[in-house]
Amino acid sequence: MSDSRPPHPYRITVVCLGNICRSPIGEAVLRARIQEAGLADQVVVDSAGTGDWHLGQGANPRAVAVLDAAGYPNDHTARQITPEWFDGIDLVLAMDEANYADLSRLLARSGASTELRMLRSFDPDLAHLPEPHPDLVVPDPYYGTDQDFVDVLHMVEKASGGVVSHAAAARD
Repeated sequence: MSDSRPPHPYRITVVCLGNICRSPIGEAVLRARIQEAGLADQVVVDSAGTGDWHLGQGANPRAVAVLDAAGYPNDHTARQITPEWFDGIDLVLAMDEANYADLSRLLARSGASTELRMLRSFDPDLAHLPEPHPDLVVPDPYYGTDQDFVDVLHMVEKASGGVVSHAAAARD
């Protein structure tokens, strides 16, 4: 009996503006949840930003502190997504409406068939909302407080189960 799964891992890329706050939190949480679900050999998670301001930098220290406090392993270097990436991505997750619009344009230029979703559309309490929708936004905590980073973590955690289920179903 042969294995009917696609030969490559299912690839998820979490995207925010600068790839130092929200998307590194999303990447770390989803990696941990994928690992817990026993899918680490079938699903790969990474992250990027739509902008280039922080290329090569680590995650924002407050993002790192929130991840560390919650016990999530993290090791991050900021990158920028380009149209060339999309051929290798199965699911791209936008953090806000501006990211969604930017990714939609990049995706159209790429010609790839990558699925574009807002991360919080996987939150069971918000899954009924059309994408993009203002209530699906994960707000940028960059200019905010430490609590804003904690709030981002909780939003990502709440949506993570839906993302894992979606990825597992895509692998079947």
